[in-house]
Amino acid sequence: MVKKLLFVSINTMSHPLNFPNFSKTPPNSSTTATTMQAPRYSLACTPIVTNLTHRHRVTPTVTFRRTLQQPISAVAAPALTKPQKTHSLPPEKIEVFKSLEDWSTQQVLPLLKPVEECWQPQNFLPDPAMPVDEFNEQVRALRERTAGLPDEYFVVLVGDMITEDALPTYQTMINTLDGVKDETGASSSPWALWTRAWTAEENRHGDLLRTYLYLSGRVDMLMIERTVQYLIGSGMDPGTENNPYLGFVYTSFQERATFISHGNTARLAKESGDPVLARICGTIASDEKRHEIAYTKIVEKLLEVDPTGAMTAISDLMKKKITMPAHLMYDGTGPTAFRALLWCGSTARRVHGS
Repeated sequence: MVKKLLFVSINTMSHPLNFPNFSKTPPNSSTTATTMQAPRYSLACTPIVTNLTHRHRVTPTVTFRRTLQQPISAVAAPALTKPQKTHSLPPEKIEVFKSLEDWSTQQVLPLLKPVEECWQPQNFLPDPAMPVDEFNEQVRALRERTAGLPDEYFVVLVGDMITEDALPTYQTMINTLDGVKDETGASSSPWALWTRAWTAEENRHGDLLRTYLYLSGRVDMLMIERTVQYLIGSGMDPGTENNPYLGFVYTSFQERATFISHGNTARLAKESGDPVLARICGTIASDEKRHEIAYTKIVEKLLEVDPTGAMTAISDLMKKKITMPAHLMYDGTGPTAFRALLWCGSTARRVHGS
């Protein structure tokens, strides 16, 4: 299905926006109407400006209109292009994970933090119990700090936040793994205890980033919320085949990637003058590092007790390539919306320094 993006009404601006290079001739300051065949530009990061001025902020409005030839399904998403394989773990290999339950209790579960020792989103946010004037002052200070962050930074931060917010999908994926799944929803096995507590720790990440973005006034929250709903409805298929060997290799790489991503956004937030956001992203990165340690310990143990099985799993995923959990991200406008959210990847790569 061919869809077109219509660019209209770009008013005079004091500083240029970082538009994707859709064409060699950028829209001029007068009203224009240029039709282009291009990936859809996600509205999740459209700048929303209200009386703030900064070298990265502009007061002009930018309107995007799309023409759709047919309605989009509530669960529409990019089609999976790779074959799906299920339950590839031989039955005898399940015993490997049963034999490791005591080891997991002693070596993996201690990497979780007691709830009383965990940070919570409210530790970083304006306190709603404060008097209205004081609360408003804290929000104003937050907005002044985020005014110094470039729009391209928010493109990446929103991508991180949406990925974190689709947590139900990730718990579901882990609970498809034979031999380590939570069989009852409240199983006492160490594998199930880890999955539920890991999910509970991760749940704070999306909550905190989403609220901070909401208070910043820098993003289109409605498009973000739609994108999250689409993403959770779409699920994910990292090619783990219900196989815990593949599953734990995958999560080791995935947690490493999120640690790097949040670490980079922390560094850039600090450089751009928002120490609170820098601390938020750095704290989330610390969680991801701790989770990475847990999953890599499991893989190391599998290499010790079943080197052939573990190396086969690593080789399999290297051939498939590691697919990030939000690979089906979609905002309701077309299957290439995730690419558009990251400005065809160029902005995200530039922000992450790759």
